[in-house]
Amino acid sequence: MADDRKYDRAVAEIIAAGERLDRFNWVPATAGNISVRLPDGRVAITRSGGHKGFLGAEGVIAVGLDGVPLRAGDKASAETGLHCGIYRRFPGAGAVLHAHSLANTVLSRAAGEAIALAGYELLKAFPGLPTHDASVAVPVFDNDQDIERLQAAVDRRWDGLAARGASAPPGYLIRGHGVYVWGADMATARLRLEALEFMLACELEERRAAR
Repeated sequence: MADDRKYDRAVAEIIAAGERLDRFNWVPATAGNISVRLPDGRVAITRSGGHKGFLGAEGVIAVGLDGVPLRAGDKASAETGLHCGIYRRFPGAGAVLHAHSLANTVLSRAAGEAIALAGYELLKAFPGLPTHDASVAVPVFDNDQDIERLQAAVDRRWDGLAARGASAPPGYLIRGHGVYVWGADMATARLRLEALEFMLACELEERRAAR
């Protein structure tokens, strides 16, 4: 019974997050995915298809950390594997947001392996950055319809950072295909997404002005 209440609470958080992302036009059409990790190891995540701004309880399903739906007949999004990859890699991650904004889509198409953000006040939304006098390199990965192969590329990047003694930033971009951001809970993930999207929008405007 307690697990059911926690699942229902996770569903409510996902619905509210979808409505907020929709207000910014970050989840147009069927774009984006939203998930919450439950204490019992399940993951509540938006199902395949459907507009994330108009979710009901039926728009959220439960999967295991392997991404397989726990109820017969449920269809998980193909990108469920990327959410589960984050949860497997980062034990402290409790919520993941995947959004498609104009800024993250345009900038990721033109970027190399990372987008550098420096000097922004909102960098303080990221862990370990107490002031604006800092910089973050947000990784960019080539899009790939083979989700297992894409997740393997993401894991290799995290392994490389760890080998150099660097920590992974709580987000990354897929070229032309949006952003993934996570946090200990939905409030933290949402704060980081909003901060990152603001900084990316600033970067886009600066590039336009420089032309």
